Amino acid sequence: MRDDRTEILETIYCYATGVDTKDWTLYRSIFTDEIEIDFSSWDGRPARRIKADEWLAGVETLFPGLDASQHSMTNPRVAIDGDRATCVMYVQAAHFLRNAEGDAEFTIGGFYTDQLVRTAAGWKLCGVKLTVTWSRGNKHIMALAAQRAGRSA
Repeated sequence: MRDDRTEILETIYCYATGVDTKDWTLYRSIFTDEIEIDFSSWDGRPARRIKADEWLAGVETLFPGLDASQHSMTNPRVAIDGDRATCVMYVQAAHFLRNAEGDAEFTIGGFYTDQLVRTAAGWKLCGVKLTVTWSRGNKHIMALAAQRAGRSA
């Protein structure tokens, strides 16, 4: 039988796997129906509560515009309090898109602070906060990927 820490980490690793392999069924399966998203260090938008399906719709219309992405997550620190947990984990997210306007790579580094809740179906993400501490490469490929996927950044 797996322990809570292992199940929590498996849930969070499915976040990276789902995005990078564009397995949207897997990606959606790790969230509660409503989630708190805070990517303000990346996009400047304030934290917000949204439906997980709304979050998924945005992700699945951006990442197919990239040639590839790879989210590497390390150094997890898990704190469990009953049926709730917090996991802080380092991330390097590399994004690739061949283009005529510059470098084909854009990478961000920092950490995720994830909130999880135990459900009948296992541990689910109910909050995701990305804290970007550095970046390198061609940031413009993200807007190009959105255009290529048919939406504006």
